[in-house]
This record gives sequence, C-alpha cells and structure tokens, in this order.
Amino acid sequence: MLTAAVLVRLAIAVSVAAVVPDAPAARERRVEVRTLDELRVAASGAKPGDTILCAPGAYGAFAAEGWQGTDGAPIRLGALDPTKPPVFERGMHLSRCEHIELANLVVRGAPANGINIDDGGTITQPSRHVRLVNVVVEDVGGRANADGIKLSGVDDVTLERCTVRRWGRGGSAVDMVGCHRATIDRCTFEDDPKDLASTGVQAKGGSSDVTIRRSRFVHAGQRAVNAGGSTGRDFFRPALAETGNAEARRVTIEDCTFVGSLAPFAFVGVDGAIARHNTIYLPTKWVFRLLQESTGPAFVPSGNVELSRNLVVYRRGDRLPLVNVGPNTAPDTVRLDATYWFAIDEPGAPPPAGLPIRETNAVGGRDPGFVDAANDDFRLRDGSPAAGYGARDGEPRGPQGNGPSQKSPERP
Repeated sequence: MLTAAVLVRLAIAVSVAAVVPDAPAARERRVEVRTLDELRVAASGAKPGDTILCAPGAYGAFAAEGWQGTDGAPIRLGALDPTKPPVFERGMHLSRCEHIELANLVVRGAPANGINIDDGGTITQPSRHVRLVNVVVEDVGGRANADGIKLSGVDDVTLERCTVRRWGRGGSAVDMVGCHRATIDRCTFEDDPKDLASTGVQAKGGSSDVTIRRSRFVHAGQRAVNAGGSTGRDFFRPALAETGNAEARRVTIEDCTFVGSLAPFAFVGVDGAIARHNTIYLPTKWVFRLLQESTGPAFVPSGNVELSRNLVVYRRGDRLPLVNVGPNTAPDTVRLDATYWFAIDEPGAPPPAGLPIRETNAVGGRDPGFVDAANDDFRLRDGSPAAGYGARDGEPRGPQGNGPSQKSPERP
C-alpha cells in the first residue's frame, strides 16, 4: 500500500498539453521517486508525457516492459538532481518500448549488461524512438560476453554525450544487433589498455544506417568500432534472406578520435561504410581491418568501404601491418584516399608503402601539431600542416562523465 507521502509525490506537477493541433491531449506528469519500490510503482503506470525523476541514491536492478510514449510526449526517466545522478548497481532492462528517453543516470557494477534495451524477441516489431542522454555505464560485465549498452532490435535510437568505461571482456561498450537508423554522438568509450575488451561500438545482425560521430575512443577494445561482426542467423533483424545480405549496411564513422586499440576500425561482413575525418593516435597493430566472419552464399563479401581525410599518427619502428585484409572479402571495392600519415618516431618519413589496399593522395611526414596530445587534446594548432584532415570537432577532447580518464600513450 502506498504511503501518503508517495501518493503526494506521484501527483506532483500534473499538466495537460496537446501533442499536435486537433489531436487528443497528452498529459505531462512529473513523478519524483526516492526508492526502487517507488520507481517500480511509477514505472508500472507510466503513460505518454510522464517524467520520472529519481532522487540521489542506489536503486539496484530496474526493469520495465511496454513503455509506450508518443511523438512529442515520450516517457522519460532521469535524475531529480543531474549533479547527483541515481546509480543503478545491478543494471537496467527495458523491453518493447517506444518513444522513451533516459537521461543523467549512472549504471555501475552490473554483473551482466549495464543497460539492455530490446524488442522482447519479437523481431518484426522493434522498439523504436529511444534516446539516451548523458548516461554513464562503468565497470560492468566482468569477464563475460557482456556489454555496457546492449541494443537488440531497436530502431531510431540516439546516444548523446554518454560514457561507457570498462565493460565485459568478451563484449562491447555498445552492441547493436539488428538496429536501424542509430546515431552515436559526442560519446566517450574508455577501456583498460592492459586488458582490452573485444569491441567498443559494434553494429551487426542486419544493422543499417548507423552513424558514429564526434566521439572519443580510448583503448576502447581490440576493435574500437566493429562495423559488422558475426551473428547467429536466428538473431538477424530483419530475418536473414537466402542471398545478398550483410551483417551491417551504411555505417558512417566521422569526426571521431581514437587512441590505442589493436584496430580503430574493423569492417566485418559490411556492405557499405564510410570512415572520414577521424584522428587516429598510436594504434597498437592496425589502422583498419577488412574481414568476413559470416560466410556462405547468404552473405555478400565485406566491402564498399570509403576511407578519406583521416589523420593517422603511428610508430614506424613497430613495423606494423597497418591494414589487414582477410579472406572472402572484396578489397577492390575499398577506397583509401587522402590520408595524412605521421610517424611519431621518424618525423619526415613518407607515407607507408605496400599496403594491401590501393591508396590515393596520401600525404604527411610533418608533425600535425596537436594542441596537447599528452593531455588528450587532439585539436590542431593554427597553421597545422594537417589542416583539413582528422576530426573537425572544435571542442576540447578531455574526459566526459564521472571519474578519471585513461591517458594517451606517452610520446617516445
């Protein structure tokens, strides 16, 4: 039975507003909660226009199913005080939802996925219109194949200014399976450089129209961005046809900064990808990989990839392969154009030769002149010889979210 105090909080700030002219009005209700039980009560009756605000504190595990907001009246879950966000210590699971927003929340220490949003297994009816803003997920998943943020069958999804740190060793910071029209913007992904997880951001299982922009990857898994991957056929969304399919289509990676990782980009069973205007600082093995992990007549070979205007700082003395092309791929459909190369240990060296992908318009040799690479500021100074290459975002690239960031590798 609810106490009088809870009932009062559940009735705070109720108002009514029209969603569109001449359409039925949608109420706007603000609900403040201070315990997990109160949150569950508020969530069970959430209607379009509701905003549920959690007071500072620990909330354990939270799950909700069937949240159905509307265009102009989403269901929102956030922090009563954004400077003291609530902490969900056992993770969060939302299923079969539409028009929802999560903002100013922390998920920490979950034994499996930090945040899991899915379609409830009804692969023909995706969750839709999901937005995460200023959400922090950290120290989740242990050594399992567990993700910071898991999205399965979610369309029209946006992550803005989110931070994921240290996720499951076999998992991804963000794992998208069968997601369409997804945008990751101004997010930060940081992992342990001495014990890298599998991937940073991954889009596979029939995902399409994915854009990753203005984001920062610091030792963010062995493959910082995995465009494609390997998915069981029963998990493709939409269902896998007999011919002409890919793990991912139309993936764009632009204006991002990558520090470390075995490979900033891996194009794995992808049909159509663009990587442009990215800054890549000291990858430990490759700049990018072209691979095919899902094989057979049902899959097109990995290819149709364009890389342009990227700025790469590497160590020439490591004699790294820099580009890896695997079997069953279509390297002739990959265009590597206008890369600025700088060997940090051999200034003046020409761009690397003998790459397994044909390269055009390669330039470099001079120090690009970062503002302060030792402190993670990879903006270019005025007059940089690399002007026009690398990430175009003018914001400082310091850490986001709560807590310290990993520092970049030291200069030799």
